[in-house]
Amino acid sequence: MKRNLRLGVFGFGCVGQGLYHVLNETKGLKAEIRRIVVRNPEKQRPIPKEFFSYDENVILEDPEIDVVVELIDDPVAAYRILKKALEKGKAVVTANKRMLAEHLAEIHELQLRYGKPVLYEGAVCASIPIIRNLEEYYDNDLISSLEGIFNGSTNFILTKVFEERKSYPEALAQAQQLGFAESDPSLDVRAFDPKFKLAILIAHAFGQFVDPEELVHFGIDRISSTDLRFARENGLTIKLVGRAFKKDGKVFGLVAPQLLESTHPLSAVRNEYNAVTVEGAFAEKQTFIGKGAGSYPTGSAVLSDISALTYDYRYEYKKNLQENGLVFSNEAQVEVLVSFSSGQVSHADFLKVTDGYRSGQTEYIRGQVSFDKIKEWFALEGVSVLLAPEAVIQPLTKKALLTV
Repeated sequence: MKRNLRLGVFGFGCVGQGLYHVLNETKGLKAEIRRIVVRNPEKQRPIPKEFFSYDENVILEDPEIDVVVELIDDPVAAYRILKKALEKGKAVVTANKRMLAEHLAEIHELQLRYGKPVLYEGAVCASIPIIRNLEEYYDNDLISSLEGIFNGSTNFILTKVFEERKSYPEALAQAQQLGFAESDPSLDVRAFDPKFKLAILIAHAFGQFVDPEELVHFGIDRISSTDLRFARENGLTIKLVGRAFKKDGKVFGLVAPQLLESTHPLSAVRNEYNAVTVEGAFAEKQTFIGKGAGSYPTGSAVLSDISALTYDYRYEYKKNLQENGLVFSNEAQVEVLVSFSSGQVSHADFLKVTDGYRSGQTEYIRGQVSFDKIKEWFALEGVSVLLAPEAVIQPLTKKALLTV
């Protein structure tokens, strides 16, 4: 039954302001913002002061507020607010991907305990309705894999580096100026952000609540000028790609920069756009593309969740019920091109070496390597890892397991 909703909003930054504007432009949605809790009372804001408060209990203790919309950066405070809101009988809409990824199993249990939903379409790929599609369109499809570009900031940076020949620092500065990257961009460029998003997607695609610490990831911050020259000379581009697939009762996941041929569908995804390709047994491959960063794209996703609540929508975590025999594993291998300073990496680190050369002070080795080795290299400054073009992730073979 459609009904009017009264909202209490935490945070009024980029996404909060986007939500305010799209809500006021949407005439068919019966929802109103009652109060907005913010941290800094001195900051100038573009709407009347009477909307704002600095005490979270103004929202959490108000029995007339139906929905808590959590849009703050602090994952610890966000989780505390979410739990208290559910305890008070309020539904929650959030876009905090780190908080969700680190607590998704507990959040699932809290929803069951208190009977109130938590929706978070805006946490993954902003304007792309991927979670709702995994829950509803693919609810009975046997999903075999998903992959995509989950971070708009890094995709914007890589687009500027390749198409406009900007340096990495120049492209990063432009992304920050436009609001696509934070003043501290490490969560984006070191691939923590897309790793959090991949953990959320795995829960809805394969029914596995994976601790993001278990997911192997590598960022774009170590891509060198030599790496870029190699890509350009070979007609390739580089994208930060997250992927997950299942095989033989196991689910595997990885986020890393990948060299892509110009014919690869993800190579044409530019600037702050994201893309997700889902492969199922019945629907086969489908690719969703949309803006993955910015005030309005994320605000519109949050608004979509609020609209869904007017119809009492909730995630059912259907794959969690269907796929309970699966387990998550990092016992996998993939072909990579690794660049490093002398002595940091050796042929013995590889399961199979296919090529290698030196350029100045930098050495390159190409070959098959285990996920555990990529995780080990992440801790070594000066080591860059690029997935090879058309790299296929495979479970570790028995021979490879013995080698490791």
